[in-house]
This record gives sequence, C-alpha cells and structure tokens, in this order.
Amino acid sequence: MIVSIITVCLNSVETIEDTIKSVLGQDYREIEYIIVDGNSTDGTLDIINKYREEIDKIISEPDHGIYEAMNKGIKFSTGEVIAILNSDDIYADHSIVGRVVEFLQSNCFDAVYGDLIYVDCHKSNRIKRYWRAGPYRKNTFRYGWALPHPTFFCRKEIFDTFGSFDAKLQIAGDFELMLRFIENHHIKVGYFPEVIAVMRGGGKANILRGIIQGNMEIISSFRKNDLRISPWFFILKPIVRISQLFRRPSKSDF
Repeated sequence: MIVSIITVCLNSVETIEDTIKSVLGQDYREIEYIIVDGNSTDGTLDIINKYREEIDKIISEPDHGIYEAMNKGIKFSTGEVIAILNSDDIYADHSIVGRVVEFLQSNCFDAVYGDLIYVDCHKSNRIKRYWRAGPYRKNTFRYGWALPHPTFFCRKEIFDTFGSFDAKLQIAGDFELMLRFIENHHIKVGYFPEVIAVMRGGGKANILRGIIQGNMEIISSFRKNDLRISPWFFILKPIVRISQLFRRPSKSDF
C-alpha cells in the first residue's frame, strides 16, 4: 500500500530539513513523498534540493494559503493513503508510518489517527503539550473534541468521494475536512493509541487573532456541513487544551 506523504512549506529554512529526514528515514518503503513549497525565498528550496533524488515530487510556486497547497499535493498524489506532515512537524520514530498503515489495513479503516506531542519551537526535546486524542465517539466534535491533523492517515478514495480542503479557510480547514469526513459522512475511523507526530509550538492558530479567526471558521464549518455545534464547545475546548499542558506520554506511548 503506497502512502503519499505531503509536506507544505513557505520560508521554513529552520525546520524543513528535520521534516524531510523524518519522512525519508521511515523503514516503510512504499512512501511517495511530495513537497509543495509556496515559492520560498529564505533558502528552503536549497535544502529541499539537497534531497531532490529522494523526493518524488517537488512543486514550488505561489499559492493562496496552506489548504490550497495541501490540495495541490493531493491532486498530484498517486498513493492509496494520504498523510500531511507540515514543515515544522516530524514523525515520532522511524517505524511509525509502517505501524499505522498495518493498523489501518488490518482493521479495514478508512482513516486512522493517533496522539501528538507539542515541543518548544527552539528546544525540540522540551515537551510543552501532550495531545492524547482518545477514541472517537459519535457527535463529540460538537462538544469540542478534535483529533490532531498531523496524525491523520486517510484513504485517498475518501478525498475523491467527499472532497479535499476548503481553500477559502485560513486556519480551520483541517478541522472542517475531518468534521465533514467523520461526522457528516461517517467514514470508518480508528484510533491508534500511540504518539504519531511531534509538532513545534507556535503558528498562526496559537495567537489571539488566530484563535478568534479559527473559532469563527469552526462555526462556519458546522454550518457548511449542516451540523449543530453545542454552546459548550468553546468552554470545553480550552479546558481540554489546558489539561494537555499537564499530561506527559508514558514510555509506551512515545
């Protein structure tokens, strides 16, 4: 089973090499690696070109945002499974992709997700948050539950059937896509109870203006999918995030 792993980036010179090495270092060999660059000007392309022979497709051109870039990667992918690993993320270990694929295949899931660790943007060995997603339960999205997108592996036929990312969104396009797939179209999704990816902290969604915009896009995502959002959503969601600050993975998780 070929897995198409898509990395989107823009001026990511400080982190892109770690991401590339994380993908190329996987012991699962049936990987199609696609990098979609937004026409970087800081040396990112120089690093990407160091690994050109090992990367299946490199696209570098201006785009209108991260979700348009992800859609480009999906369009050019040929794998049976799609995964997105952005330029400040890495996989938890060298065998994680193979184990996730085996879990997906053996259980006949449409998609699989797992846990995520946030680390300090400057010190990658310093854990800031541990997102233990837990098993999905029907209608939990409306109460603030979500799953970490960098851990999401989904069969391409699901994208072909139900569509890709809404490129009009700037922050919550991944939330809307997973809401659409899981809550609206009821794909068969499985929880892989291990840390799949590590993400550096920071980003547009983590500043006040980004949080406000993200919440507005979440509301519009529910409306777009004709789903109800609970009044408790915006109370429970930050409580869950705060609790993640005090959790740490066990050795068996990571």
